[in-house]
Amino acid sequence: MNTPVQNFKPTPMPTADHVRALLRLGLPLIGGHVAQFAIGLTDTIMLGWYSVESLAAVVLGSTFFFVIFILGSGFAIAVMPLVAEADAEGDEQALRRVTRMGLWLSLIFGVIVQPLFFLSQPILLGLQQEPEVAELAQAYLRIAGLGLIPALLVMVLKSYLAALEHTSVVFWVTLAAVPVNVVVNYGLIFGNWGLPEMGVRGAAIASIIVQFVSLAGVILYAVRALPQHVLFARIWRPDWEVFAQVFRLGLPIGLTNLAEVGLFAASSLMMGWLGTIPLAAHGIALQLASLAFMVHLGLSNAATVRAGNALGRKDADHMARGAWVAIVMSLSIAFIAVTLFLLFPEQLLGLFIDPEETQREAILAIGVGLLYTAALFQVVDGAQVMALGLLRGVQDTRGPMVIAAVSYWIIGVPCAYVLGFVVGLGGQGVWLGLVVGLTAAAILLMARFWITDLSRLRKRFAEGKSG
Repeated sequence: MNTPVQNFKPTPMPTADHVRALLRLGLPLIGGHVAQFAIGLTDTIMLGWYSVESLAAVVLGSTFFFVIFILGSGFAIAVMPLVAEADAEGDEQALRRVTRMGLWLSLIFGVIVQPLFFLSQPILLGLQQEPEVAELAQAYLRIAGLGLIPALLVMVLKSYLAALEHTSVVFWVTLAAVPVNVVVNYGLIFGNWGLPEMGVRGAAIASIIVQFVSLAGVILYAVRALPQHVLFARIWRPDWEVFAQVFRLGLPIGLTNLAEVGLFAASSLMMGWLGTIPLAAHGIALQLASLAFMVHLGLSNAATVRAGNALGRKDADHMARGAWVAIVMSLSIAFIAVTLFLLFPEQLLGLFIDPEETQREAILAIGVGLLYTAALFQVVDGAQVMALGLLRGVQDTRGPMVIAAVSYWIIGVPCAYVLGFVVGLGGQGVWLGLVVGLTAAAILLMARFWITDLSRLRKRFAEGKSG
C-alpha cells in the first residue's frame, strides 16, 4: 500500500522504473483477461461438440448477457481509480467506503435487470432471431442470468485489489476458474459421470458455479490479505454520499463500454446479412482480434491504477511519464499482433476450423481479408482503450462517454454500412468501418487526456502548492 505524500517536490521516476511498475501491475491483469477469454472459448467449443442449435443459442444468449454485464460493470470499474487515489492519500476509510458502495450498486443493478433474462425470448424475437434458437437462449439466460450478480461483485473486488496492486490474485482466481468450468461443463452438458444431460442449461449452471467459486476466492483473499480494511464490517449500512460518487463515475463508464460493444455487435449483425460463411469468418477473425485486445485491456487497467495513484499524490509529471510508457508498451503489443496477422493469417484462422469442413477454403478466403483489416485497427484499438484507462484514472468519464457514442455510433456504424453495402466492399468494408470508428475514438480520447485533462490537472496542482 502506498503511504500518504506530503507537500514536497517528488523525485522523477526513471523510465525503467515506470516500465517495471506497469508490468508488475499489468501482467497479472493481462493473464486474468486472457483466462476469462479462455472460459468463453471453452463454452463455445464444448457446446459446438454438443449441437449446432445449442451453440447458436448460447452464442446468442452469452452476447445478450455480456451486453447487460458490460453496462453494469461501470460501477466496478469506477472503484479502481477511486481506491487508487484513496490509497495514494493514505485514506483507508475512503477506499473501504468506495468499495462497499461499488458492491451495493453492482448488487442493485444485478437484481433490477433479472426480468430481462427471464423474458429474453420476446426481446430476441423482436431482433428477428430464429424462434427455436430464441427459446433455447432464454432457457440458458433464465439460469445464467442469476450469475450476473456474483460476476459483478467479483469485478468490484478485483478492481479493489488491483488498485491496491494485489493483481496476482486477480490472475490466479480467474485461471482457477478455467478448469472448474471445463469439468462442470463436461459433466452437465453431456451428462457424464452419472449427471443429467442438460445441454445449454448445463452450461448455464456451470457458469453460475464458476462465478460463485470466483467470488468466494476473492472474498477470502481480501479478508485474509488486507484485514486492516475490515471491508465487510457493517456493509449493510448505506453511505449515500459515496454511493452517489461511485454512481456518477460508474454510469458513464458502463455506457461507454456499451457503445463500444454495440459497435462490434452491429458489425456482427451486418456480417450476418452477407451470409453464413462471411459471418463464420467474421466470428473467427473477431476472436483473434479480441485475444490481442485482452493484452491492451490489461495494460489499460494498470494505467488506470497508475494514473489514480498520481492523482492522489498530485504529481502531474509522474502521471504524464507513466502514460507515455503505457502507450509505448501498447504500441509494441500492437506491432506484434499486426506482424502475426499479416504473416500467418491462414494458420491462425485454421486453428478454429475443422480440417474436414467442406466450407473451410471459403471461410479462409474471407477470413484472411478480414484479418488483414484487423491488423489496421490494432494500433488504434490499443490507443483508444489506453486513453480510456488514463481518463478513468483521473476520474473523467462523462466526456469520454460522449466521444465514444459519437465515434462508434455516429461515425463507425454508418461508415461500416456505407463501405460494406453502398460502396459494395462486403465484409472488408464493414471492418473498415470499425477502423474508422476506432480511429476517431483514439484521436479524440487521446486529445482529451493530453490537452484537456493533463493541462487542467497541472494548473490545479500548481495552485494547490502555491496556496
